[in-house]
Amino acid sequence: MQGPISFANRTVPNEGFENQTVRMIVHTTVAGYRARVRLSNAYGAGPLVIGAAHLALHGTGSAIVPASDHALTFSGRASITIPPGAEMLSDAFDMDIPQSGDLVISIYAPGKTGAPTWHSTGLHTTYVSAPGDFTSKTDIPDATTRQSWYWVEGVDVVAAEQTVAVVTFGDSITDGYRSTLDANHTWPDELAQRLLARKSRGAGPQIAVLNTGISGNRIWHDAMGSNGLERFGHDALAQAGVRDVIVLLGINDIGFSNIQGLADQAVSADDIIAGQKQFIERAHVRGLRVFGGTLLPFDGANYFSAEGEAKRVAVNNWVRTGGAYDGVIDFDAAVRDPQHPTKLQAAFDSGDHLHPNDAGYKAMGDAIDLSLFAETKVQKKH
Repeated sequence: MQGPISFANRTVPNEGFENQTVRMIVHTTVAGYRARVRLSNAYGAGPLVIGAAHLALHGTGSAIVPASDHALTFSGRASITIPPGAEMLSDAFDMDIPQSGDLVISIYAPGKTGAPTWHSTGLHTTYVSAPGDFTSKTDIPDATTRQSWYWVEGVDVVAAEQTVAVVTFGDSITDGYRSTLDANHTWPDELAQRLLARKSRGAGPQIAVLNTGISGNRIWHDAMGSNGLERFGHDALAQAGVRDVIVLLGINDIGFSNIQGLADQAVSADDIIAGQKQFIERAHVRGLRVFGGTLLPFDGANYFSAEGEAKRVAVNNWVRTGGAYDGVIDFDAAVRDPQHPTKLQAAFDSGDHLHPNDAGYKAMGDAIDLSLFAETKVQKKH
């Protein structure tokens, strides 16, 4: 990579970090009593040295709740080197994990990291220290801030028996781009809150919602991260406790072909459908249910075209009527303008005519029929 790469107003410095602590906040769905952290050097050019890492409950700003702080170990070691392309699981430890709470992961990198493996649209404030190891400190004074996650792949939570997970697999619309920072207003967040409310009424199983959306993601080609067909196995099928997968992916495959220099990566509606069929078959082989989301309207977006709209309509018609998915979530119907169905409703448009605002993401989450997640056995289809 040459120079800083910017996408969707998120910039990662190629130089990475050196003798600094990076403190990141992640949001939980279900409560639990044991945890471990997953770190990744998937895109690192060289070995990544982790000098120290801690997990704690979030206070305010960069502060943790001191009594909750846990030093992480990896195979019993407080410091670990992660080879390029590899991931590491911390040792599991007892910790009271709150429902709908915020956890803080602090990582100290003693040496030069090089360009870090990162998730651009973190949607939570990340705090970067001046030189030094601040992993055990209550707060980080004079920290600089960013809106991305670095090296953190996830937090595994051991919850009550028979807790299952639904993975939301998609692009920036699933990632929650243009929703309010530090507010948890993505459509997967809304789904999680509805499922928790249902459980509190004594209805249905306890279900965690795992958001694996990546801004810029496409089915067939790399963008910010690997293409969907490559990452589906790791980011969806291999998640702990997964029973159901929601797929909302394809709008960037349509739109990116209108961006200068990417015309040779154009795909047809049939290509997008073929890719989605691959997701379905691979999920069914694992005994998972998979639900299809219709693609949102994007008239007015910077990569809109009439040809692209025709592809979107064709894909959505197949999602609704093709019978390949175990269920359909009509996100398109939930947020489109009834008078101009090629466009988002003005009340749901964040301003770029592609991504919803908080109200639009809520409408998407509210459009999901919770009966899809009933306690029924998964039927494999071949």
